[in-house]
Amino acid sequence: MATVSPSWAYTLQLPHDPRAPGIARATLRTVLAAHDLAQLAPTAELLAAELLANAHLHTGGPYALRLRAAESGRLRIGVWDSDPTVPRGFDAPGVVPPDLSENGRGLHLVRACADTWGAYALGGGRGGKLLWAECAESGC
Repeated sequence: MATVSPSWAYTLQLPHDPRAPGIARATLRTVLAAHDLAQLAPTAELLAAELLANAHLHTGGPYALRLRAAESGRLRIGVWDSDPTVPRGFDAPGVVPPDLSENGRGLHLVRACADTWGAYALGGGRGGKLLWAECAESGC
């Protein structure tokens, strides 16, 4: 008889502190291990690191990491921050930074390594935006 694992989700609220992205990546590794998804760690950490760095660098307030089971063997990584503006590199998939550019490659890496990705501005009381990416074993 096949078993169905229950869906799960975790949210880690993070202060605007330079140590927060590292704490979030450690939490990500722990969650993956607890759900027998450790094989996703290399790709999931890359995706989370880039999304978290974007939130930390481009907003002055808190942000949050959200992890949840997508489909069997898949992980959705989301990062919320208080700025409602979707970054140009995420909403314009054809945009690649110039060769000598010192920044702007993070979201390009997310698009290249994620199985699927997206972003949306959030209305209501909390506002801001959520950038997300999904990965499975086939990853980057």
